[in-house]
Amino acid sequence: MDADSNHPPDDGDEDATGVGSGADPGNAGRGDTDGDRGDHAGAPAQARAAALLRRPKLWLVPTVLTGLLALLLSLLYMGGIVNPNQHLHDLPIGLVNADTGKPLPGQRQNVGSQVTAAVVADDTSGTADWRRLTPAQAQDELSSGKIYGALVVSRDFTDSLAALTTANATARPTMTVLTNPGMGSLGSSLASRITTAAAQRASTTIGKELTASSATAKADSTTRLLLADPVQVVTRVGHPIGRHSGLGLSAFYYTLLLVLAGFLGANLISTGVDTALGYADSEIGPWHTRRPTVPINRTQTLLLKMAMTAGITVLTVSLVMLATVAILGMDATHLPLLWIYSYCASLAVGLGVQAINAAFGGIGQLVSMFVFIVLGLPSSGATVPLQAVPGFYRFLSVFEPMRQLSDGVRAILFFDARADAGLGRAWLMIGIGAVLALVFGFAMTRYYDRKGLHRLTPQPARHPVRSA
Repeated sequence: MDADSNHPPDDGDEDATGVGSGADPGNAGRGDTDGDRGDHAGAPAQARAAALLRRPKLWLVPTVLTGLLALLLSLLYMGGIVNPNQHLHDLPIGLVNADTGKPLPGQRQNVGSQVTAAVVADDTSGTADWRRLTPAQAQDELSSGKIYGALVVSRDFTDSLAALTTANATARPTMTVLTNPGMGSLGSSLASRITTAAAQRASTTIGKELTASSATAKADSTTRLLLADPVQVVTRVGHPIGRHSGLGLSAFYYTLLLVLAGFLGANLISTGVDTALGYADSEIGPWHTRRPTVPINRTQTLLLKMAMTAGITVLTVSLVMLATVAILGMDATHLPLLWIYSYCASLAVGLGVQAINAAFGGIGQLVSMFVFIVLGLPSSGATVPLQAVPGFYRFLSVFEPMRQLSDGVRAILFFDARADAGLGRAWLMIGIGAVLALVFGFAMTRYYDRKGLHRLTPQPARHPVRSA
């Protein structure tokens, strides 16, 4: 029998599981077992799961990483949405005084001016950032996604209010709550709630003044009931969007598709290239193969992966648009621009993933998942307004890719592709992100190559065959 075949493994042969490479810990010292009788002569003894499960080293890394991942995901995802009312601060809302009536006797301002001033003064909580606008300015900011809603005092507000105490009353004074569903259902709902509450407080204040005046002292009970709450609050959509827009959430989910296409596509390309070049095994079901190793340095490997990412992204983005717009009927305009933007956005994500994988190796997928998905979703501002999340997420939103990309998609889908609706900044951040990915990725691979940290490894050695 060959001497090498009987040489016991030295202590350095024990792997991370604590199992020696040349012996079966479950069968040590017992000879052949039922599971080994059919083995070919010279084949190494087979390890058993029951024996390996008793080894602490095998449990340590997966347990720590999985537990840490579950904890971080829970804290990050739920931390951004669990209590938006508590963190709500400075939500941009328009305040429009369209009242053209003359001031009532003994007053210096018409009632519309008094009401708008009172609305701003009453907001001591700071939940709203009231922006005093003209009707035209309010419509422009609704159409560019700069405000989540608006409160409008009608043109005849003072005149209608004055007529309530006379026989000439024809209509109640009106305050209109304008919503902006393109900013997302939750954001629009928060703005609507704030503006409606402000209008109702204004109506109550005016009612107290009317019922206390001498002009209404002899009014009947029905009239006094009307005067106690004289303002009619009307809600309507300030900037309509299509019916197939997911109540304003289609922009977020479409952005998520672009990020996932870039993230998953880049990882699949990376794994496929490594397998084809012989740097990773291919295992499909019971079939296992490893191709001959192709000598190639890290920089050329990254260049190959990025070039393939740029080519394959054309297909993935086209299929995303085909599925969402053509098949599912998602409301979308500016289709050529949407395709170009989608391609550049998904490609920037893919290049970033390839750069991170090249720099961090085996844990690259985990790192890129945190960069593009785990930290990106709660800081995107697409489902919960950034004004309603903790400060940590507002900080992340300055540079996290998901927020930049969702702003651009929302501008194209809902706000006529206006640059000031977020599209201009989105293009800028896509360019910066792509450049950073290229610089970071190739800087790291060039550094590794210069240090001689090559990926070229020999194929696994065959086990020596025992002589008969």
